[in-house]
Amino acid sequence: MIAVPGADGGDVIGKLARGSLFSRLFSAKKEPLRLVAVPRDHVAGDRARGDALLAGRFTLGAKTIDLADFDFATVGADSSIAVSLQGFSWLRDLAASTGRDKGAKLAEALVGRWLLAHGTRVDEAWRPALWGERILFWTAYAPYILSSRDAGYRSALLNTLARGARHLDATADKVPPGLPRVTAWAGVVAAGLLVQGGVSRVARGEAGLGRALSGAQFQDGGLMSRSPAEQALFVDRMGLLRAAYFAAKQNLPDTLESAAAAGLAALHGVTMGDGALSSWQGGNPGDAARLTALIEGCGLRARPLRQAAGWGYQRLSALGTVVVLDGAPPPSAKVAANGCASTLAIEVSDGAQRLIVNCGGPGELPTTLSDDLVAALRTTAAHSTLVLGDTNSTAILPDGALGKGVSEVPVSRSEDNDSSRIEASHDGYLKGFGLIHQRTLILGNDGKEVRGLDKLIAKGRRKIREAAPYAIRFHLAPGVEATTTADGMGAIMRSPGAPPWNFRCRGAMLTLEESLVIDGHGDVRSTSQLVIVGEISGLGGEIAWQLRRSS
Repeated sequence: MIAVPGADGGDVIGKLARGSLFSRLFSAKKEPLRLVAVPRDHVAGDRARGDALLAGRFTLGAKTIDLADFDFATVGADSSIAVSLQGFSWLRDLAASTGRDKGAKLAEALVGRWLLAHGTRVDEAWRPALWGERILFWTAYAPYILSSRDAGYRSALLNTLARGARHLDATADKVPPGLPRVTAWAGVVAAGLLVQGGVSRVARGEAGLGRALSGAQFQDGGLMSRSPAEQALFVDRMGLLRAAYFAAKQNLPDTLESAAAAGLAALHGVTMGDGALSSWQGGNPGDAARLTALIEGCGLRARPLRQAAGWGYQRLSALGTVVVLDGAPPPSAKVAANGCASTLAIEVSDGAQRLIVNCGGPGELPTTLSDDLVAALRTTAAHSTLVLGDTNSTAILPDGALGKGVSEVPVSRSEDNDSSRIEASHDGYLKGFGLIHQRTLILGNDGKEVRGLDKLIAKGRRKIREAAPYAIRFHLAPGVEATTTADGMGAIMRSPGAPPWNFRCRGAMLTLEESLVIDGHGDVRSTSQLVIVGEISGLGGEIAWQLRRSS
């Protein structure tokens, strides 16, 4: 086990208790605070990451920090790895690796370092969203961070936690809308339920959380950022808050229970057959095991959301075949800094085998990807959909913001005894080309066939003078090998985890090109893509294609 810092972390705790910091954080004239209840986190952590913590390494994506000389004062609070450290969600992984006796030595030493760096003043580590997350995890893992017999350390920690709750009271509504504001208000409620003397805070926190949810969540349960990775964090936050209510022997308000369950249904709706996420809004599949642990441990149950008006992701599934379609405009810049021009793109899986994917992105993981590549991953061409005139369906401006493009995405669905059908269209190419892109998807009820039809429909006065090139891209998952047929209109897709699938198109030529995807660790994986290419006139046209399982 690592000495952080010293054999048992005692020099940090000792310094905390003896030094001037202790005097500032805790007055001996006051009765010591205590937790009135300790929630139980039912979500299993990542044991491998916990083992790494015990060995002195904190790893997230492509970044590793050596804990031997780690100082919270220098890590900051802006980078993704800093946010992960400052929020203390890693306590879950530590608990998955070791029991309280061994884990508490490391946890208390690191919490002591945090108190030394940030406990005496309001600074960047006091951002409301960070405090909200910190309260949820500090209270859930109190046995790991409050096992010390040193009264000075315990009092300093509990008084700092109480100060953090008061700070949230005053600042939570100033946080940008979305998951950060929801997290901040969840921390207020949890502190009110669990910290001695906080009862009066609960009603105020519940009202604030209700306002935060109305500004963050569509009525169908999805977050307005339209980010599956953020959706998973939202479900986690609500699960931890739910545990706080149960620990305090209080009933979770129906409005919060409904919001949490709807959030889980939306998350299920973008999960593929392998149990990991589909790749949207700059995210990647993530870790299927961690997502499964979250879903099993959050205390909620819900069926996958199949038809989402606000969240926008449409889901078709039949006997192991899953198709997810992006059926909405990109998210607003107010709630998503890195939205993608992905409207009408699809992902397809057969059982645990992914077949057609989007290129994805690093999400919130630290990454070694170049800025140019990260920008390219947001384009329409990095998604499995039609690209007209090598132009994004929604403009991506030089500063990275999304410009004009898709504003309306009408969607209709129907089911019958033989198949399920989705028809959706977008106006992203209307202004530049005078054309509407309409995509129809039909999944047979036996799961063996996916039929697609991409139409470009003339509308409005603007017309293409001659012709414009188009490309309908189908990025293949790593491990899927495609061989084109001799007639140039089909391909056979072979993979280790599913029977072969035959791809055919009509009305254009099929090519096989190189591609790449970002995996669940944020790393680049080489793959290929099937691309239907051709030209379209101002009158429009249509291209049909078909995926069929060979057995």
